[in-house]
Amino acid sequence: MSSAKSQTLSEAVAEDHREMYTYYDEYTKASGNPDKQERWARQLTWEVARHAIAEELVVYPMMEKHLGEKGKQLAEHDRADHQEVKNRLYNLEDLSPGTSQHASLLKEIMDHLKPHNDSEENEDLPLLEAAIGREDSQSAAKSFERTKKFVPTRSHPSAPNKPPFETLAGLMAAPMDKLKDAFAKFPSDEEKKEAKESHN
Repeated sequence: MSSAKSQTLSEAVAEDHREMYTYYDEYTKASGNPDKQERWARQLTWEVARHAIAEELVVYPMMEKHLGEKGKQLAEHDRADHQEVKNRLYNLEDLSPGTSQHASLLKEIMDHLKPHNDSEENEDLPLLEAAIGREDSQSAAKSFERTKKFVPTRSHPSAPNKPPFETLAGLMAAPMDKLKDAFAKFPSDEEKKEAKESHN
């Protein structure tokens, strides 16, 4: 893993993708323990929601700006993928961890995310980084990481998915999400650290 200082945009995005897979693996390993599954499902939702919106605010506008018509097509396709995931994550909140419906919907979400993530890592980001160069990629990675700190941490499928309206909606939704998160169950920092180490 690169240090945050020298990390490229591709590396920052790929690191998030690996975290999603780690959290999902922990969720599946916790089968039969609804409390533990609830914690990992919440951690996964938190990661996916922040990641998706940071991409929509930082990465996709850059693709549209630097890759012309191809960038616009890729960004639109990626936004549509995100919308599918946001809709399903929103529906997941109504289901109880430990039930087959919850496990089935979360598997659907991950099955949808994997090819989307692969396409970003193998097509979108290499094209973008070839167009902007390493220095701008590192700068974009910092912006991507900063953005994740203030965006919503839960799925809001009806919110706009393009700036500037997404930015405004995010700033309004984020405090309410953070309040809900204060009462939600998450894995401990130690559990997250152990999970990441076991997947490296």
